Amino acid sequence: MTRDAGSSASAVTGTAPPAGGRFVVGNSWDALDGVWPELPPLVSVIVVHYRQQAELDRTLAALARQSYPADRLEVVVVDDGSPTAPTVPDGVRLIVQEDRGFRLSAARNVGVAASTGSVLCFVDADTSPEPDYVLRLTRLPALAPEAVTVGQRKHADFAGVLGGGGGGGRGGVGGVGEPVPVPVSQPVEVAGPAHELEQPRWLQQAYGWSADLLNADDRSYRHLIGAVTCCTRWFFDEVGGFDESFTSYGGEDWEWAHRAWLAGAVFAHVPGAVAWHDGPDWAGRGAGSGSAGAGSAGAAGAPSEAERTAREAEEARRQAEKNGETLRLADLIAVRGSRGFGVRSRAVDVCVELVAAASPTSAASPTSAASPTSAASPTSAGSPTSAGSPISAGAAFVAVDSVRASVPDVTVVVPDEVAAVFEADGRVFGRSTDAAAAALAGARVVVTVDGPVRVLPPVDAGGSDDARARAAAAAVGLGDDVARDLRSATDAVGVGSLGTIELLGPSGRVLVTVESRRARLRARRWGAGVAFVSHRASVDWLTPVVGEPSVAAYLGGWG
Repeated sequence: MTRDAGSSASAVTGTAPPAGGRFVVGNSWDALDGVWPELPPLVSVIVVHYRQQAELDRTLAALARQSYPADRLEVVVVDDGSPTAPTVPDGVRLIVQEDRGFRLSAARNVGVAASTGSVLCFVDADTSPEPDYVLRLTRLPALAPEAVTVGQRKHADFAGVLGGGGGGGRGGVGGVGEPVPVPVSQPVEVAGPAHELEQPRWLQQAYGWSADLLNADDRSYRHLIGAVTCCTRWFFDEVGGFDESFTSYGGEDWEWAHRAWLAGAVFAHVPGAVAWHDGPDWAGRGAGSGSAGAGSAGAAGAPSEAERTAREAEEARRQAEKNGETLRLADLIAVRGSRGFGVRSRAVDVCVELVAAASPTSAASPTSAASPTSAASPTSAGSPTSAGSPISAGAAFVAVDSVRASVPDVTVVVPDEVAAVFEADGRVFGRSTDAAAAALAGARVVVTVDGPVRVLPPVDAGGSDDARARAAAAAVGLGDDVARDLRSATDAVGVGSLGTIELLGPSGRVLVTVESRRARLRARRWGAGVAFVSHRASVDWLTPVVGEPSVAAYLGGWG
């Protein structure tokens, strides 16, 4: 299944999970520690290649040595239009796509379409797995079909171009200055440690802080590396394929991982599933760090002015390239910390829907504060709401304006009859519009406001990253911070086990429901209230708008 950036994030098919599949609560994959599938699933390894025959040879040799049952493993190599197609051993399927530039996403999608396994492993031609890689990386997806696992990608100088890179001077460059590559026949679990390069510290720290992604949050997509990722075919189809509009290096794996998270993925880092990348990571490929000759000027003395100028130009080029990737992702991933502070993204992070007030008898159920409630209410995620009391233009204005004052970056959906009040605001849509349907379906969080409700000024209007971190931490223990203000509530849902927050006003009526997309989709698959929990909280910063309000008093601050 292919996907372009212009399509809606709501490409989830809604098909039932595979028979025998299990769910976990929130992201708690540790509930399956020590459990192995009774029958190893058929695994398809998709290897993407471009002009790296030597690296491909090493990777295919490593795949041939996997401890996973050979009769349950297939390998598909997709060549992205190399001038000369690669050669592969018998038993490995080769697909060659036309050279139309950098098309890693398209190549991965082609490989998936041509494969037959129920579990998919993505590997790049220059990333060679240790013998237990497939066995370890596929365990969780084989048990829990929403699991997306990432292996530990280490780096080594197999090509021998870095002057002995990290191997304590053991090999790498011959006596005449020529690179001496590590023989393909040498097992990667031996060659890798012998020629190991420095690992990216930021990534190792992220795995440590998150307990191998057990405590993943809305920005943990940054810790999934496409070259060492695994998921089920069912979930890949649920999420949609890699975005084929990415036609330069980087970003396509993070964009897919973010969509997977919104679709209810269970993220897990598997440190025992090790694969070795030939060469340093992106940061280590900068000017002056690549070849053995790059630092030769330093050995003879200070670099010349021309060398310094060339190095600065190369660093600027690389930074501009990286900025292009970051800007692209900022437009597609609207979560705080990834999007701009003032510039709006194309994607919608939080969508608030103002609906006609429900009848009093349906508004106050006896559900206890911590009991699970349905994640698929009649008003959630774009479903038409039941008939209720009409909302006046004045009441709608007070409600929407106070919401936007509290959380300025939200998109709002209002009943069609009051949409004209907000005609000048490009972030407020009438309920029947296509824009409203797309926003409700694709948003990370949907906030349903039951009738006109005024949101009083939040405690922390700045919405700082510290506030986001507190809300995320509180979501694990369902502490008071999850309902401290509207921003905290939208930050907390979808993280840990918390899927939905119901906010009660002074009378005990549910005035606002904050629901994560993750919880809504999990409820469709597994049933309401099992894969995520709901939380109820009485708050003093919400108040119903009763009758016809005085807009002048609201704006003037005296009422």
